[in-house]
Amino acid sequence: MIALENIGPFRNLSEKGKQLLLQARVSEISPPAGPILHKGQRISGAYFVIRGRLRVYSLAPNGVEATLYFIDPGETCVFALNSLFNDLLYPAWVQAESDTTVALIPGATFRALFEHEPPIQDVTVRALSTLVFRLMAELEQIHSYKLDQRLANLILVHASAEGVLRMTQQQMAHHLGTTREVVARLMGELVSAGLVETRRGMTKIRDAAGMAHLIAP
Repeated sequence: MIALENIGPFRNLSEKGKQLLLQARVSEISPPAGPILHKGQRISGAYFVIRGRLRVYSLAPNGVEATLYFIDPGETCVFALNSLFNDLLYPAWVQAESDTTVALIPGATFRALFEHEPPIQDVTVRALSTLVFRLMAELEQIHSYKLDQRLANLILVHASAEGVLRMTQQQMAHHLGTTREVVARLMGELVSAGLVETRRGMTKIRDAAGMAHLIAP
């Protein structure tokens, strides 16, 4: 099962389920930079992140990207599952963030596991509920936050425990659906206010309370 046996739902499969997975042609993918799934692509299986992170995003006609949600280790892509179960083409784009490994379970195998294995049913339902929550959070930001507030929220939510966010300004722009130039200007304002400090490809929070106040003054 490659590294799948280390992921929660697969550790709890029945013996029959484990044998089914062992007999399947599960492939391990280490995606390069750039899209690994694109809009209109036919989906052949279920994608589970083993390590790293996948970013699912939309692409406007003018080329501007906007993040829909991230897929973290142990999680699966609900858009891919929906395409798989309903024989639909993939509705967005996907790229790997940093060093990422993904397991691809063939469609027929995943359908059989979903039909008979409660852990797979559970992870699928949780993935759906998580997606709804994340999309609602993104919509709330788009409709109620100004762009500087969305940037501050992005930094606070995705920074490490040490207050460090390892994203380039271009990646931030893609996430927010804007341009790198706009992000650079807003980051300059945050730096001038003493809220963050920046280095190449990295942002460090200097005043978390001030950042939080910016979002909800």
